[in-house]
Amino acid sequence: MGIYTYYFIGIIAFIGSLLIQNWLKSTYNKWMRVQNTSGLTGAETARAILDANGLYDVKVESVKGMLSDHYDPRSRAVRLSEGNYGYANVSGMAVAAHEVGHAIQHAKAYAPLQFRSSLLPVANIGSQFGPWLAIFGIFLGASGLLQIGIILFAGAVLFQLVTLPVEFDASRRALVQLNKLGLATTNDSGGAKAVLSAAAMTYVAAAATSLAYLFYFIMASRD
Repeated sequence: MGIYTYYFIGIIAFIGSLLIQNWLKSTYNKWMRVQNTSGLTGAETARAILDANGLYDVKVESVKGMLSDHYDPRSRAVRLSEGNYGYANVSGMAVAAHEVGHAIQHAKAYAPLQFRSSLLPVANIGSQFGPWLAIFGIFLGASGLLQIGIILFAGAVLFQLVTLPVEFDASRRALVQLNKLGLATTNDSGGAKAVLSAAAMTYVAAAATSLAYLFYFIMASRD
């Protein structure tokens, strides 16, 4: 497979990522302008779900940045971006509930989350060095270097694939909690689902791109 195939994958990935990011931004902004029925901010939503599940020791904190929301299992903290932390809109509620979904996964020792955590060191090394070693191996005609790059990058790809069920499950838990606790109406739930679906597609696109590159490297090793 020629170098043009590599560039082609990159162009398709760039265009696809751009389209999905625009979809996410558009969906997020749409529902950010809609106040949720309960009147709860993202922080209050997170706290309500955490307390309902007995996770009183998990903190809810504000962090800078747009959509920088995440759950930190080491410090047991749900961190929400400023736009989601202090405002009572559907987008903030959805994102807050999703991050709490990860906290619930952690508390229940959700197997895919544990497996993903164990892969993190390998994924970090693989994502940083794997593609470069593979590319250099192709250009230099060094099959050994290419093989090492493929193995390292495969670890990063595996991490991305395992991330998919983790993220989808966190969103599922989020919607269940919002409905179960009466925090969301039918309209709220529809908006929350739209926001979380758009966000999930960013992970799907990233995994698909990485799989395409891994396939390219594998095929190049057979030339």
